[in-house]
Amino acid sequence: MWHTTEFGSSHEGKPAAVLADGSEPKPVYFDVGSSGSVPAVSEWWVYDGRLHAPKAAHLRGSCACGWRGESLYPIDWDQVEDARFDIEVSGPQSDWEQHVEEVRARSVPLPTALETLLTQVDEQLTALSVEAPLAALRGVAVLERITKRIGREAAYDAKADELSWDAIGQALGLDEKTARSRLLHYSLRS
Repeated sequence: MWHTTEFGSSHEGKPAAVLADGSEPKPVYFDVGSSGSVPAVSEWWVYDGRLHAPKAAHLRGSCACGWRGESLYPIDWDQVEDARFDIEVSGPQSDWEQHVEEVRARSVPLPTALETLLTQVDEQLTALSVEAPLAALRGVAVLERITKRIGREAAYDAKADELSWDAIGQALGLDEKTARSRLLHYSLRS
């Protein structure tokens, strides 16, 4: 799984299997015995043509938001058999990284002065956590009070602007569901 701390689970990426006809296979269910739960697996490597799974021909980048890369990268199953988890996935990962850059470009930019200030706060708190951990914790408490107050105000103002959830999500670089959850979280903080 590929992650970005900026967008969290809204934009987690991974290589996705693609069948010879260009479609993505459905999850594979493995019966593990008498358990009431039957696990579903959709990792690319399970689509090797064995155990009733279709055989994937290609990989492409995929994202939790539903994005799929256009470029297809052939799978050499002979190579996969020898090194199942060491297979080259840099092409799909690079496509996903480009997708994340596009998400970032569509999101609301932070003013340069604020971005610089936040970077400095991060650096200073990181250094303090080693040199003076109690001072770092005090600084974190100050930041928590600031973010609680401003988060609540900004969430209220964002909802008052009557923007669609899609527009709010895009501005934050999140899917609609996560954007709603984020605003609700900030709104309920007291």
